[in-house]
Amino acid sequence: MNQKKITTFLLALCLLTPYLTSFGQSGNTYFNANKLAYSAGSGNMEAKDSDGDGVKDRKDECPDTPSGVTVDSKGCPVDTDRDGVVDYLDKCPQIPGTTEMNGCQDKDKDGVADNEDSCPEVPGIGRFKGCPDSDADGVEDSKDKCPNQIGLDMFMGCPDTDGDGIEDSQDKCADSPKGIKVDATGCPSDTDGDGILDSEDKCPSVSGDATNSGCPIMKADVKKRLQFAARGITFETGKATLTTTSYPMLDEVISILNEYEDYNLRMGGHTDAVGKDSTNLSLSQSRVDAVKAYLIGKGVSDSRIEATGFGETRSVGSNATEIGRAKNRRVELELFLK
Repeated sequence: MNQKKITTFLLALCLLTPYLTSFGQSGNTYFNANKLAYSAGSGNMEAKDSDGDGVKDRKDECPDTPSGVTVDSKGCPVDTDRDGVVDYLDKCPQIPGTTEMNGCQDKDKDGVADNEDSCPEVPGIGRFKGCPDSDADGVEDSKDKCPNQIGLDMFMGCPDTDGDGIEDSQDKCADSPKGIKVDATGCPSDTDGDGILDSEDKCPSVSGDATNSGCPIMKADVKKRLQFAARGITFETGKATLTTTSYPMLDEVISILNEYEDYNLRMGGHTDAVGKDSTNLSLSQSRVDAVKAYLIGKGVSDSRIEATGFGETRSVGSNATEIGRAKNRRVELELFLK
């Protein structure tokens, strides 16, 4: 290149340099700004993972997976056995099951999942962890001595047909009447061995006579002793206070009651007709109550005594004479069986 051309090139370059520099700077700034903006935007897109499962949102088809759940490459919970129940909800994640059984199988179709079924090959009930109760008596077959008969827990599933508390297999009288007391063999009991069943024996613990409801017949002199004692029961005039002479008579009554423990005592209080009817009635009741209190104080059970005041209503003598009135003022005693 000759001298003239070189000079012309350098002159042109000097004139164009400010424009090229300005353009270059603005162009670079535009390029660099867009590059940074893209880089910043794409960087955020690359980093965002809303559910923290390790799969970025832009690739995550299940962006709301619960924390800690294992996911596949698409960000969705893993379903190892492909039964439609994802592993974190699947109680049997390695074996294909059903949604109803939480991912497990129910081979015997009894509504109890195999993983909770103690008898997975035989239909059963939930109460017994999937094991059967063939006779539906509430005792599972494995513990039921009589699995084909409706029975009771207390007899390991075996029956007690007459309900007497003795299992049929040991009951010699399996048809005993309902409510009747039975012995160890399941037959109606006769505790005192007098030939009268307890259910009909008014004195089941004491040997007695059939003509007296299974109770012992009172000796002939007992009624006489009782009547003698009754005549000796006296009170202070117009009061319900026992006289001291009455005590030996009442002790005799106690002796008789102790001898005949199955008998009870009925007492009747009576007065003469002197005074108001209401006053006499009240006095007669107070007097038999006083006798009753004495007997109870000596150990006789309250339940064995009946005490009723009749006032002047049951006279045995004439109230017109002193002798008659004296007969009317009395306490009557009688032994009886309930």
